[in-house]
Amino acid sequence: MKSFNELALTAPLRRAISAAGYTTPTPIQAQAIPPLLAGRDLLGCAQTGTGKTAAFALPILQHLSATAASDGRRQVRALVLTPTRELAAQILDSFCTYGKHTGLEAMAVFGGVGRLPQAQKLRAGVDILVATPGRLLDLMGTREAQLRHLQAFVLDEADRMLDMGFIHDVKRIIAALPPKRQSLFFSATMPRAVAALANSLLTRPVKVEVAPQATPAERIDQSVLFVDQRRKDDLLQTILGEPRFARVLVFTRTKHRADRVARKLSRWNIRTDAIHGNKTQNARTRALQAFRAGQTRVLVATDIAARGIDVEDITHVINYELPNEPESYVHRIGRTARAGNEGSAISFCAGDERDYLCGIERIMGLSIKVVRTHPCHSQEAERGLINGESGVQTRKGKARRQATARGGNRQPRRREGARAGRNLAGR
Repeated sequence: MKSFNELALTAPLRRAISAAGYTTPTPIQAQAIPPLLAGRDLLGCAQTGTGKTAAFALPILQHLSATAASDGRRQVRALVLTPTRELAAQILDSFCTYGKHTGLEAMAVFGGVGRLPQAQKLRAGVDILVATPGRLLDLMGTREAQLRHLQAFVLDEADRMLDMGFIHDVKRIIAALPPKRQSLFFSATMPRAVAALANSLLTRPVKVEVAPQATPAERIDQSVLFVDQRRKDDLLQTILGEPRFARVLVFTRTKHRADRVARKLSRWNIRTDAIHGNKTQNARTRALQAFRAGQTRVLVATDIAARGIDVEDITHVINYELPNEPESYVHRIGRTARAGNEGSAISFCAGDERDYLCGIERIMGLSIKVVRTHPCHSQEAERGLINGESGVQTRKGKARRQATARGGNRQPRRREGARAGRNLAGR
């Protein structure tokens, strides 16, 4: 599909899309919008940065615009449930952008900020509610979030919901929804628990999978540097000394490490901030705004923010520490190469992270390019040694290595993708 004009969208929506500068739908938008306009349930498996927010926001806006609330006042008729505050704010922004000519009201509710203003706005009436599970349950418990008029429900980033321990909250919310509704389910990966949740939620859904599960954006140049743990700071400082590293997202596994890395970079006169779960919502919002505006060159984050950072023109993602879950790697590096752009992802791998790298390569079905020419390169780390000795191998890591060994000498397949035009993938 070459143009949004080929989709059966109303004139107000087409006008908003055009004003935002978008003309070409992404694959998930082209495949999902027609059945959603027809009222079907949908199961979408798509990697981050594919434009799925517009894929569900546009049909919802069109349906709600065509019908008024049953009692003449605004009621919550569409609910989008998402795991993080940042992602909720971005989805709200998309609804406001695409729906600016519809007259519909949308809002987001999440923790980390005062609940009273959110409750007051809910009582005044909204059409579309974007929420994180904890704050929504709180507002449902006090009857300020009424969902009996709900027509559409979107569960976004379902696998991340489970990773963050929200499964019981999600089930409680689903149990409170009216049975007659349109349901949409999106997940970047489809492990067994996520598939079971989808089966319980959807009725004869249309299935849309725009890329193989856990496949990273194909415009990302991926590389790995083996380095001793004690030299990671030196390596990071050297890399950031290159001007081409203009807007950089650095990932760590822990909040403490994120703060420590940010403090060191600041001491080296590199404009840096950190974002993680211990930060207040106001601090996280300020950090993202400064990063988006170019006032901050480097943002250090933990995995809780991996799917909640939608910033254009991130030139590089650096994995200061590899994630212990291979799926998280895909979501991390998906913060670059968005909306048709290209990007780079560089991973630092110490000796005790060798098993994590094996798991990442296995789930993606490719070998990540190794850079051995850097002065910080460590042969010991590449061999999986820690301070010259064999590292302790985790049970999961051992299983991964055994699975890799069973694959014989077969070479991992590399995937190549064509350069995409400007589209709504950044939304």
